[in-house]
Amino acid sequence: MTARDPSFVTMLRETIEGEVLAEVPLARFSTFRIGGPATMVLPAGADGVETALSLARRSGIPWFILGLGSNVLLPDSGLEALVIRLGKGMDRVRHEQERWWFGAGLPAPLAARRTAAAGFAGLHKMVGVPGTVGGGVYMNAGCHGVEWSEVITRVTVMDEAGHATVLEHSAIPFTYRWSGLDRRIVLEAEVSLTEADPEVLRRETNELFRWRQEGTPFNQPCCGSTFKNPELPPGGHESGLSTAGQFLDAAGLKGYTVGGVQVSPMHANYFVNVGGGTAADVRTLIDHARHVVAERFGVTLETEVKLVAPDGRYEQTPPR
Repeated sequence: MTARDPSFVTMLRETIEGEVLAEVPLARFSTFRIGGPATMVLPAGADGVETALSLARRSGIPWFILGLGSNVLLPDSGLEALVIRLGKGMDRVRHEQERWWFGAGLPAPLAARRTAAAGFAGLHKMVGVPGTVGGGVYMNAGCHGVEWSEVITRVTVMDEAGHATVLEHSAIPFTYRWSGLDRRIVLEAEVSLTEADPEVLRRETNELFRWRQEGTPFNQPCCGSTFKNPELPPGGHESGLSTAGQFLDAAGLKGYTVGGVQVSPMHANYFVNVGGGTAADVRTLIDHARHVVAERFGVTLETEVKLVAPDGRYEQTPPR
C-alpha cells in the first residue's frame, strides 16, 4: 500500500482533523512549480500531525513534511509517501519580551516582519527567505549572514512515533544549512531576540527586501539557492571567488537552459522554471553545473535544494 491507495485516503478522511487531498499535483505546493501527484494532509494542529503519523506507521507508509515548498525538488512521478503539509493551524505567534514562539507553519518572512515591527532584531534579515519557520529551522536556513541557529533557544519536535519533545539549543547539532533533526518534525520554535528601534529595523528590512527583489529572480518559479556556498581552503580560492553564485557565474552558466529550466541571468545560483520545467530538467542542469565548476575551478558544489525521492527520502548530492 502507498499513501495514494484509495482505501488509505478514505481512512485519513475518516480520522484526521484537517483537510485531506487525493491525487493533488505537488507542483501547486512547490515554489519551483514542479512535482507530480500525491496524497496530502493539511492538519489543523499538532494532534492532526500525530494522527497522520500513526496511520502511516500502522499502514507501513512513509511520510514527508512540506511547508511552503521552497528548497525542495519534488519528483515528476509524485510521492508514494504521505505528504503532511504544515500551514494554517500551525502558524501561531506569541511573545514575552525578547522571547518569541513561532508555529512551524508560519512563513519565515512574516516572522521577520512581525518581530521587526515590534522592535526586536535577530530575525528581521530573514525577510527574503522563502519557506516556513519549521522548514527554516530544520534546514538551518539563513541569509545576509544570519541563520536560524543564531536565535534559537528551544525547538519542539515530534518523532516518528508521534511523541513531542522540547529540545534545548545545546541538544541540536546545528551546522551550515543542517540541524541534525533528521526524521523529526519541527512543531514550534522558541527564539531569543534583541530589542531595537522599530524604525531602524523597518528601514533595514525594506532595504533587504528590495535587494532580494532586484538581485534575485524573486517572482519566478524557483527553489531559492540551488547550491550551498563551497568550503574553501584557508586563504580562499586562488580565483578570489567564494560563493556558489560567483563560481557558477564565472563558469559562464548564466542563461544555460535544459528543457524548461534555466540558470537565472540575474543570479547564477538560482535555477528558474521558465515554463514546463521538470524535476528531470533540474537534475540534469545540476549535474551539468557541478561538472563545469569542478572542471574549471576544482571546486565541488553540494546542493542546498533537497532532492526528494518518491518515497519521501532526501537524496544525497552524488559525489563527483
